[in-house]
Parts: sequence; structure tokens; C-alpha cells
Amino acid sequence: MKLKRNGITLIAAVFLNLLTAVSLAQPAAVNATDEKVIIDTDIGDDVDDVFAVGLALASPEVNIIGIGSAWGDTALRSRMVDRLLCETGRDSIPSLQGVSKTKTGAGDFSQRPWAIAGIEHPHNDAVAFLLDQIKQHPGEITLLAIGPLTNVGAAIDRDPATFRKLKRVVMMGGSVYRGYDNEGGHSSPAPPSAEYNIAMDAPAAQKLFRSGVPIYMMPLDSTQLKFDEAKRGLLASVSTPLTDSLQVLTAEWARTTHRTTPTLFDPVAAAYVIDPKVCPTTHLHIEVDDAGFTRVKEGTPNAQVCLQPQEDAFFKLLIPRLLNQQLIGTRVCLAPAKHSTAP
Repeated sequence: MKLKRNGITLIAAVFLNLLTAVSLAQPAAVNATDEKVIIDTDIGDDVDDVFAVGLALASPEVNIIGIGSAWGDTALRSRMVDRLLCETGRDSIPSLQGVSKTKTGAGDFSQRPWAIAGIEHPHNDAVAFLLDQIKQHPGEITLLAIGPLTNVGAAIDRDPATFRKLKRVVMMGGSVYRGYDNEGGHSSPAPPSAEYNIAMDAPAAQKLFRSGVPIYMMPLDSTQLKFDEAKRGLLASVSTPLTDSLQVLTAEWARTTHRTTPTLFDPVAAAYVIDPKVCPTTHLHIEVDDAGFTRVKEGTPNAQVCLQPQEDAFFKLLIPRLLNQQLIGTRVCLAPAKHSTAP
């Protein structure tokens, strides 16, 4: 075991040196300055959401003006966001609570212990916040949607004219030509799937794709990138509030789901906001059916879709940022322990 750990550490060190050299040799990746972003996330189920939020927090190119919780236990999801923002020194960012909705087949809250340990705060309505911010900054806000689209559908229902004044929606969702890897035992890329973020609330997704807002879509075709053992070793090579949190949350996810290697679906969408070169897109006309499949149809393109994974570019962006995020000041982020009063 010791030899294996040393081997992993050596691989991680070599990979880190390579990534650091690349990141120092290249100029800033994106032309946008002060890109106003609202994140809509079902953080707490699969662990890729917290990697996506962590990447955004570690990227100075984006100005995160709010993070809304989506799907299921949105109160606990917002509490998890609170703790992550506190741990990383970014608790000036508003944490909003979205519409609580679920259905059979929804994911489990795999990172519940970490979320519950955070301090409980009241939260404003995520849908109202989104619409208010669009009114204040018409044509300037990117919505990074990395969960089921229930909040998006609610915003469209509540005020479609205001919703159309979004700059764009960058989303992880859908399956165009490639489904979930290994689904049904396929050795080659699986046929298209009803991808989770779309299928959990297909009517909301249908509203988005008919809304007229520019959509940048990162489907299963381009987002099934594995955070393998060597990369997990990199995360363990430094100790910052973000890397420590990511390691604990990955361990909680692994223990609950009985899996070991996270797939970083959602961080691909976050990376696209920072640097579009990490996932070049193709113009397509996408329609969502009632089962949650995203079908390519004839018609005017309504989405720019990334169809090919760009693994090297993605990890060269992701890894140095996760490892270099620094805490500003100190925070008290844990709720006081509850002691039993029983004799």
C-alpha cells in the first residue's frame, strides 16, 4: 500500500508540475471581464456540482452574484452552499433557495453530513432573485444551470419577458449522440439517454429551449470526464479550504454511492463560462421530448452544443485553479454541536 501511495504521489507531482508550467506559460484564457454569473445547482447529490462551484469561485474572470439551490431539499442545498462560501471566504455572495420539487428516481443527498454541519441561515427566493438581477442588468447575466431546470421553468412562467433579457444560459444537460458511459454494458459509446438534469423536469427544459434565450449546452457527449486517482492525488497534494472541502465531500459521495471515481459533468459548463475554447460548440436545433430526451430536429438553431470532449484543455484549466484558491480572512463555518439533555 505504501508503494502504491508513493507511486500515486509521484504521478500527481509530475502532473501538477506540467499543469503549473502550462498555466504560467499561457495568458489569461478569457476576454470577458467581470462576467456576471448566477449559478443554479442541485449541489449535494453527485459531487460534480461542488467541483463546478469551486471552479467558479476560484476564477477571477467571473463575478458570481448569486447561487441558487435547485431540486429536492433546496433548504439543505442552500445550507451546503452557505458552508462552501464560508469555508472559502466568499460568504458575501448571496445564497438563494429554489423551488423544492422531486420525483421518483431523483438523486440522493450524498453529502448530507457536511451540509448539516454548516450554520443555518435564512434564504431569499432564488427565482425572484434571478428575475430581479436580470432587470437590474439586462443583457449582462449568464445563468450557469447545472441541475434540473425547475427554477428556470418557474422564472419563465413568472416573467417570460424579463427572462429573455438574460445574456445566455450555459448548461450541463442533455444527450445528443452519446448516452451515459457503460449504460447497459456498452463497450462503445452508448446511444442517447434521457440525461438526468433534463429528465427530472422535462417540461421546464422544454420551456427553456423555446424561450429564445441563447443556450450553450454541454451534454453527455462532452462532459463524461473522469477525476481519476492521479488527479485525486493532486487534490491531496495541497491543503486549502477549497481542496480540503472537496476531498471530504468526495469521500462522503464515495461512501454513500459506493463509487470511487467522480465524473465531472458540471465543471465542463463552468469551464465554458471561463474559457469557451475548452468546449467548441456546434449550432443545432434541439427539442426536448416528454421523456427528457434532447433530439436534434430540423429548424432554426436554438442552441450551441459542445459535442466532443476536450479533456486536456479542461483539466489544464481546472486543476491549477482548484489548487490555488486562497482563503481571505478567517471564518466560523460550523454550527455549534448539539448536546443531548437526556440524563
